[in-house]
Amino acid sequence: TIDTTNVLFICGGAFAGLDKIIERRIGKNSLGFAEELQGTKIEKGDNVYAHVMPEDLTKFGLIPEFIGRLPIISAVHPLLEKDLINILTEPKNALVKQYNRFFQYDNVELVFTDGALSAIAQLAIERQTGARGLRSIIENALLDVMFELPGREDVTKCVVTRETIERHQAPTLVTEAGAVGALEDEEQTA
Repeated sequence: TIDTTNVLFICGGAFAGLDKIIERRIGKNSLGFAEELQGTKIEKGDNVYAHVMPEDLTKFGLIPEFIGRLPIISAVHPLLEKDLINILTEPKNALVKQYNRFFQYDNVELVFTDGALSAIAQLAIERQTGARGLRSIIENALLDVMFELPGREDVTKCVVTRETIERHQAPTLVTEAGAVGALEDEEQTA
């Protein structure tokens, strides 16, 4: 057996649909009259999850025995574009750094423009995937290039731009001779 006396358990997740349960509870009229509950009106832009109560989690489907073992319920704020860009670039094992190391195996410098990083973050927000969705966005943008680069010894740099992400254009490839072009351009001449 494991002694859990001094162990803090943290449970997290997206809890899709919980926001509607909270909104219904807060939007209820008190005592059947048409007056609003004082101090609990949710303004536009508020984080509805900040108003979560144990009964909301029960209606969501969690059993009371489980909820009772969670003494503190806290909501986090949604990640903003700048937060997602930091996740992409700042940690020791950030996604941009991981892909850069991968490209270095083929002696290619991988560069993400500020516009590309912004577009990746905006797309993750639009898809409501948060940080979890960042890898799939980058993977989708670089898949063809990662497949072709091992056979392209002339390429020295791969530049991912906003257009690469938003318009699904191939990244810009820079060769030893200084030529600039996209992957599709190279394939057409081969």
